[in-house]
Amino acid sequence: MTPGEVRRLYFIIRTFLSYGLDELIPKMRITLPLRLWRYSLFWMPNRHKDKLLGERLRLALQELGPVWIKFGQMLSTRRDLFPPHIADQLALLQDKVAPFDGKLAKQQIEAAMGGLPVEAWFDDFEIKPLASASIAQVHTARLKSNGKEVVIKVIRPDILPVIKADLKLIYRLARWVPRLLPDGRRLRPTEVVREYEKTLIDELNLLRESANAIQLRRNFEDSPMLYIPEVYPDYCSEGMMVMERIYGIPVSDVAALEKNGTNMKLLAERGVQVFFTQVFRDSFFHADMHPGNIFVSYEHPENPKYIGIDCGIVGSLNKEDKRYLAENFIAFFNRDYRKVAELHVDSGWVPPDTNVEEFEFAIRTVCEPIFEKPLAEISFGHVLLNLFNTARRFNMEVQPQLVLLQKTLLYVEGVGRQLYPQLDLWKTAKPFLESWIKDQVGIPALVRAFKEKAPFWVEKMPELPELVYDSLRQGKYLQHSVDKIARELQSNHVRQGQSRYFLGIWRYVSIKWHILVGQPT
Repeated sequence: MTPGEVRRLYFIIRTFLSYGLDELIPKMRITLPLRLWRYSLFWMPNRHKDKLLGERLRLALQELGPVWIKFGQMLSTRRDLFPPHIADQLALLQDKVAPFDGKLAKQQIEAAMGGLPVEAWFDDFEIKPLASASIAQVHTARLKSNGKEVVIKVIRPDILPVIKADLKLIYRLARWVPRLLPDGRRLRPTEVVREYEKTLIDELNLLRESANAIQLRRNFEDSPMLYIPEVYPDYCSEGMMVMERIYGIPVSDVAALEKNGTNMKLLAERGVQVFFTQVFRDSFFHADMHPGNIFVSYEHPENPKYIGIDCGIVGSLNKEDKRYLAENFIAFFNRDYRKVAELHVDSGWVPPDTNVEEFEFAIRTVCEPIFEKPLAEISFGHVLLNLFNTARRFNMEVQPQLVLLQKTLLYVEGVGRQLYPQLDLWKTAKPFLESWIKDQVGIPALVRAFKEKAPFWVEKMPELPELVYDSLRQGKYLQHSVDKIARELQSNHVRQGQSRYFLGIWRYVSIKWHILVGQPT
């Protein structure tokens, strides 16, 4: 380790100890070297004994800085790893840091635009940032070419070395988790860190975010439900992104929405519809739909429209995952736990040798109490969580795309019920899911499949007679080979039978000879 890494590791350990996070290690796992090491740091006591463990963990991550804050935010969505009281505290982590100097941002923009001054491309560039986060910050301006208002997102200078250094230390700590925690191996800490690293590195590439935003905008073009601001790709690079500036009411500001005359019931229902449309129709969903990234248009409050920003994290499901997920939801709400168990096995989410009866019983035990509540109060996100947690006991592999989906669904539910507490997610989603499944297995699905494959078959049609002839010839050759092998096996069998016959006679003669020779005269 370099001296810088040693200093940073010392700061991390000191922070953990000052918040009493060594309590996370069971006493039985504290070996003599660890105990002596802890005694040697006697001047680092827990200074926050009045706070609960979850709150102390959150405060420690906040103190360690942006990389750890975002790591905590990601962990808050993995409720299969932590009890609710810790996951709830991690969800409170705010990705807010002091802005960096606007002059540095200006230099970053000029470097990205080929060294020309900002004024060559933009008018009214605001040196003071509009918003600031751990990875990037945002400035406002107008495009010189057409006068449109835009926001310019700029990656923080020199952020990559900081991220790589902290990730290296997080990996080191992750390798210790299986040794220190009784359930550490099941948590797969190294895989969790690897998943976080991928997400973080993706967020550093604003070209990727630009492409995601363009795709989402295309998917919801002319939609009454969702608007994605226009991206200006000619101005975008890995370190900079330029997009249309939007004006809207933050979705979390319920008072402002009500003051604007918003139809709250319709708005809440549209949030659910937008989510399921992204997942099942488009196979491409915004996976960071927390309240800070969602606004509502001021226009037409009686027919409200969402505005989505920050498309750095997206998810997708393949056709099989979508079908199994939809059928799982419907089977669950029909209380058909056998079907739920079979779907998990058929999908490959759990091993094929899983005992379906035991799995069904486990699902029933965990999920049946949920129906003590009215359907309108049942959480889709928690249904998924319960299913995943139960399946994990049967060695279900972590499915990153499903983890993203479950996190997003929890956000959507939370926002929807904040807007309209009586929101019945099942009533809103069931027609959509049933219609989608019917569309996948009915005549329209067959017609679509035929249309998709038609060009391939048209191209291959002239080759069909030759392919049939080759297949028949190969079939005859194969039959000839099989017959030859069968004859050889039969011949070997006969020879082996003859050998066994003569061997039997020889043994009989030998035994009789020894008997005769051995008799006294």
